[in-house]
Amino acid sequence: MAGGRVFCIGNGESRRDYNLQNLRQYGKIYGCNGLYRDFIPDVLCSVDHGMMHEVYHSGLASKIPCYFRDWTKVPAMMYNDMIRGGFNEEDANKHLEDILVTNTRQGAKEFVLHGANLKGIVEMIARNGPNYKKNVNHSTIKVSWITEDDKSHSLVDVMVDEDGDKTTPKDHGWSCGPTAGYVAVKREQPKEVFLIGQDLLSATKFINNMYKSTKHYTASQNGPTPAVNWIRQWYTLFRWNPDIKFYKVNQFNDGRDAVNSPIEEWENNKKLPNVEYISYSTLDNMLVL
Repeated sequence: MAGGRVFCIGNGESRRDYNLQNLRQYGKIYGCNGLYRDFIPDVLCSVDHGMMHEVYHSGLASKIPCYFRDWTKVPAMMYNDMIRGGFNEEDANKHLEDILVTNTRQGAKEFVLHGANLKGIVEMIARNGPNYKKNVNHSTIKVSWITEDDKSHSLVDVMVDEDGDKTTPKDHGWSCGPTAGYVAVKREQPKEVFLIGQDLLSATKFINNMYKSTKHYTASQNGPTPAVNWIRQWYTLFRWNPDIKFYKVNQFNDGRDAVNSPIEEWENNKKLPNVEYISYSTLDNMLVL
């Protein structure tokens, strides 16, 4: 509903003990990447090829709208030519057995493909040995056969050139959190957007993510992911939408650590009157008013 509330859920650890189910009655819920493993939002966004195909293979895009990067649906008749990469059918199938990640075709008329050329992957494996095969992002070809009840979309279905004519499709190349925020703003035209689990920073010397050390996520012993792009991208979304109030929801919002403190780069710019920091307890109180 235009003019309502949107909750944009990231996967920062500050949301670990917060019951997202309680939000359903108060607005639309937009989620990022692995959130679907534990909670089904109203809309899910993903921008990483591996995660996008994981989401699609799970069947989620048959249930709710999903927005993906570079999500180009290709007629099924083109599959063999695209997938074989110059190999004959017998040789192609022999290699694809190890490196093809796909769902069941079941008569699908379209598919989406991401990954390197089959011939290139085979040559790299031959050159670098088994270690290369361990890098799933570079040594696999990912295919999703499009189901009849498909609700998946490309980001360019909603993303446009905001600093240009505002009509030309343009993927801004943003990370998943700000991308989900953008999609939510375009689809829902809300009055308020609440950033939940969009921690941006880490309170420790390790990565801050609910799904660390799981498939398609960074290992838990790694240092924090640099936040500069997230911070800039959210700032841009705030600037493009001055009539929408954005609330960054922190667990405590008392300055005890980086996660519970204002974002310095936003604070240094006095042109963000539409951004406010609140705690989870404040959020709960706002919702029942």
